[in-house]
Amino acid sequence: MPRKDRLFDLVQILRDGRLHRAADLGARLGVSVRTVWRDMGALAASGLPVEGARGIGYRLRDTTMLPPMALTRDEIEALRLGIALVAGASDPASARAAATLRAKISAAAPSRAEEPGSDSFVFASAEAARAAPHLALIRRAIRDHLTLALVYRGQGGAQEHRLRPLHLDNWGQVWTLTSWSETTGDFRIFRVDQMESLGPDGGAFLPEAGKTAEDYLARLVAP
Repeated sequence: MPRKDRLFDLVQILRDGRLHRAADLGARLGVSVRTVWRDMGALAASGLPVEGARGIGYRLRDTTMLPPMALTRDEIEALRLGIALVAGASDPASARAAATLRAKISAAAPSRAEEPGSDSFVFASAEAARAAPHLALIRRAIRDHLTLALVYRGQGGAQEHRLRPLHLDNWGQVWTLTSWSETTGDFRIFRVDQMESLGPDGGAFLPEAGKTAEDYLARLVAP
C-alpha cells in the first residue's frame, strides 16, 4: 500500500477519538509497529493533533472531524488553490494555518489524488494573485488537451488567441503559459496575470509534431 494511502487510512481509524495501540494499528494495516510509529510521527509533524506515545497508543484530540467526502480532481485542485492564496496572506496566523492544512491534505490524501506539481502553487505577489483564477483551468486544459480562447493584454492592447496550452511555469512572482497559438501559427508565452479572459472554446487537440512543449525547448537550444 502506498504510504499516502496508509496515512489516509490511519486518519480514518483515529477519527473515533479512542486510543489505539500501535500493534493493533499495524495489524489492521498489515505493517510493522515501527512503520506505525513513523507514520504517526509524520501525521503529528503535518499538524494533526495526535496524542500518545510508543507503548501507550495514539488518538486524535481537540479536532473538528469532517465526515468522509468524495472529492473530484477539480475540487481538490480548487481546494489547493484556495489554501495557497491564504498561505500568501500578510496575516502570519492565517499563513501558518494554511501551511499546516496543506500538509494535512498532502499526508491524508490518497496517492491517486496527487499530480505532478499539485503543491507548487506560490502566491507571494499581486501578479500571482491575479493569475490565480486562471490556474486551475490551465492545468486541466494541459492535462486533457483542451484548446482555449484567450483575450490577452499585450503591449499593443487586447489580443485574441486560440491556443493549445502546453506548459505552466512559476517564476516566484509571475506565472507564464507556454502555448501554441493557432491564431499566429507559432509558439507564444503568455503571462497569466495579464490574461483578461480565458475559457475553453469547445475544442481539443492531440500532441502534434512541431507543436509540443518539447519542440519549443528544442528550438531554444538549437544552434
